[in-house]
Amino acid sequence: MTAAPIRETLPSDPASVTPESVVPFILSLFRQSGGRDYLGEAVSQQEHALQCAVCADQENADPALIAASLLHDVGHYLHDFTEDAAAQGIDSRHEEAGADFLARFFPPEVSEPVRLHVAAKRYLCAVEPDYFDRLSAASVRSLELQGGPMSEAEVAAFEANPHHKAAVRLRRFDETGKIAGLKTPAPEDFADMLEGLRRSA
Repeated sequence: MTAAPIRETLPSDPASVTPESVVPFILSLFRQSGGRDYLGEAVSQQEHALQCAVCADQENADPALIAASLLHDVGHYLHDFTEDAAAQGIDSRHEEAGADFLARFFPPEVSEPVRLHVAAKRYLCAVEPDYFDRLSAASVRSLELQGGPMSEAEVAAFEANPHHKAAVRLRRFDETGKIAGLKTPAPEDFADMLEGLRRSA
C-alpha cells in the first residue's frame, strides 16, 4: 500500500467533502485529531484505529472490513461533542456519525460494520458469558451509556442484519487494538485501498 498525494486545500466541513476529496479528507482528520486520547485507554485514537486495521489484515479480513476497522471511530472526529462526553454521561453515538459519513462514499461493507460496532459489543455481552470480563474499564463505562447487554429481542434483530457477522469481527479487533507502543503502518499507507473501495461504491 502506498500513500495517495494529499491535496493542499481540503474541505473543513464534512458536508462539503466530495468523492474525489474524501480519502485526503480522512487522512487530514487523522493528522489533525488522531493524537487525541482514546477514551482513557493507553493509546491515542490514531494508534487504536491503526492497530484495529492491522489486526483485521492479520486475520485475513477483506479490504472492506480492514477499512471499516481503520475508520470505525471516525465519528469521534466528526460529531460536535467534547472529548469527555462519556465522562459526562453522554453517548455521542459516534458510530452513527461515522457510518452516515462513510455511507456517502463507500460501499455498505465499509459503513455498516462501523454503524453496528457498538451494537456488536452489546450483542457479545449478551451471547458470550465471558465477553464482558474481557472489556477494558473504559469500554465498560461506555457500555452502560450505550444500553448494556442486548435483550433477547435485540439479539434476534441484530442477527437478522446482513452485516452483523462483519460487525462482530470488527468488535473483536476493536477490543484488541489497545496496545501501547505497538508499531503499525501510517494512515497514509491505507490510502490506495480506501480509494479503491471508494471507486467501487
